[in-house]
Amino acid sequence: QVQLVESGGGSVQAGGSLRLSCASSLYPFSAYYMGWFRQAPGKGREGIAVIGRVGATDYALSVKGRFTISRDNANNILYLQMNSLKAEDTGMYYCAADRVDWRLLPRYNYWGQGTQVTVSS
Repeated sequence: QVQLVESGGGSVQAGGSLRLSCASSLYPFSAYYMGWFRQAPGKGREGIAVIGRVGATDYALSVKGRFTISRDNANNILYLQMNSLKAEDTGMYYCAADRVDWRLLPRYNYWGQGTQVTVSS
């Protein structure tokens, strides 16, 4: 059974930082395109950062310059470093994986259970 397990969420004040992690049981991890998505209350799931198999990245405009996605293929872990957090970054954050490059579209085949990020202003 494929597992994607997110961690690192929490509550932080505006301007603060958090680093999310996603541990994956997918093998080989390096064969998968990976992404971070978030869902605010009452809104749809939004793609915010994706990373290709060899490290090419793409970001939603709302997080570009503040968030950094990275991957550790040796240890099967996906990261999201979030700096200069804003209240509008509040939501449930999910990692996702697929062998198809869906970029920022929420069409990935595998999803984690999510980790909550709350930013207070």
